[in-house]
Amino acid sequence: MRRAGRIVAGTIDRVVASVAPGRTTADLNAVAEAYIRERDATPSFLGYRGYPASICTSLNDEVVHGIPSKKRELKEGDVLSLDFGAILEGFQADSAVTVFVGRPPSEEAVKLVRATEASLEAAISQVRPGGRLSDIGHAVEQVALGAGFQVVREYVGHGIGRAMHEDPQIPNYGDPGRGPELRPGLVLAIEPMVNVGDWRTRVLADGWTVVTDDGSLSAHFEHTVAVTEDGHEVLTARG
Repeated sequence: MRRAGRIVAGTIDRVVASVAPGRTTADLNAVAEAYIRERDATPSFLGYRGYPASICTSLNDEVVHGIPSKKRELKEGDVLSLDFGAILEGFQADSAVTVFVGRPPSEEAVKLVRATEASLEAAISQVRPGGRLSDIGHAVEQVALGAGFQVVREYVGHGIGRAMHEDPQIPNYGDPGRGPELRPGLVLAIEPMVNVGDWRTRVLADGWTVVTDDGSLSAHFEHTVAVTEDGHEVLTARG
């Protein structure tokens, strides 16, 4: 899973470097798929429950699961969430980032992206033997609410290993000190999804793309994190 995580991290760096006004989301998908396959890995998302692409590209009010398209051209000021997964020798890794296309559209958008990434960092800090699963979501929620934003409740993080989605589910909200005890060997995909407006979402007619119900901006960050004997290891760390 470390090796799969390094491939995912490298894919993110390659795709983020390709983000620019005028590129299409299909262009980014092609960059990602080529990078993953060149390293003898397989894109996790392609064909998963019928999903038609190798990454997810979600713009502005799209929360997650946006489908890359040749018709979807990036514009200056777009808020772009990118979600990646790779399978290497039967083991999975999963990670997501949110970036701006060119200049940020507003100070509020900058605040949203920073708060969402900070909520992920706070959540990861709670991963250690003897901790409780709900400590993770509680940390996400405290950071997001403290910044004036709302946490998506209808989609959650998850366990990960030989399958992309495994137990346990990891809500990004709730009280601390509840749920299963975290033990070494458990690997989690922790992924806060944070909205400027209300937390409620809906799914578009394509059956995949999740958008904020009120049309407000959304951001998404994710890392694959292993519980170790003395704390945790971020398997999809970049740099």
